Amino acid sequence: MATCVNDDADEGPKEPGAAPYGNFINYYRFNPPDNRLGLIPCSLLADLGYNQKQETTLLLDVGCNSGELSIALYKHLVKTPGKANVNMLALDLDETLIQRAQETNPLPGSVTFIPMDMTGNCSPLHEHLAVHGSSRFHLTTCLAVTMWIHLNHGDAGFLRFLSRLAELSRHLLLEVQPWRCYGAAARRLRKLGRSDFDHFKSLKLSGDMIEHAKKHLETHCKMDYVRCLGSTAWHRKLLLFKEK
Repeated sequence: MATCVNDDADEGPKEPGAAPYGNFINYYRFNPPDNRLGLIPCSLLADLGYNQKQETTLLLDVGCNSGELSIALYKHLVKTPGKANVNMLALDLDETLIQRAQETNPLPGSVTFIPMDMTGNCSPLHEHLAVHGSSRFHLTTCLAVTMWIHLNHGDAGFLRFLSRLAELSRHLLLEVQPWRCYGAAARRLRKLGRSDFDHFKSLKLSGDMIEHAKKHLETHCKMDYVRCLGSTAWHRKLLLFKEK
């Protein structure tokens, strides 16, 4: 998942088609990893108080698609891949994309890709944490995933997903798609003659999606908003939260 094609790129030879769960094939041709990495300090783990030479720092990437951004982010944050005590678990619900990520993974000892739908059974995540003697991931990244959860699982599913991210994370780096993206996703389905998203017309949470996410995390999930790391080339903000 972790994907949403720019709503201004609906036409032309690069139109990627429709992906009901955000599982676009070759997504990173449209939105290269550098579009986000340029906003994320390479010192982020140290800035958050994590020492790569001591306890294992656990990273979680939710909605990793085919893994290019996951690998690029790991290399961006960890100066000595393979030597630092940093472990990343990356997941996506699309098994084909995960297989591609596994086959091309240059850091199999540090980054693990698994097929998983985080709206369902999360026991693999808890098992992974238990192996490392931790109750939460030190840093979770969830980039351009929330809209797909919202469209496929409704308002309640959107809020449950945010709560689940908070329960699993000491720090959370979140990119929330703006409301205009929702209409673009629905148009792509209709252009291909497919049914609209089940929940699109019944959503009560609309408008400022960042504010909806921020309010829920702060009010119901015991998380504090830290700061915005900046806006991507697609005008989407990267928001950093921490557990209270």
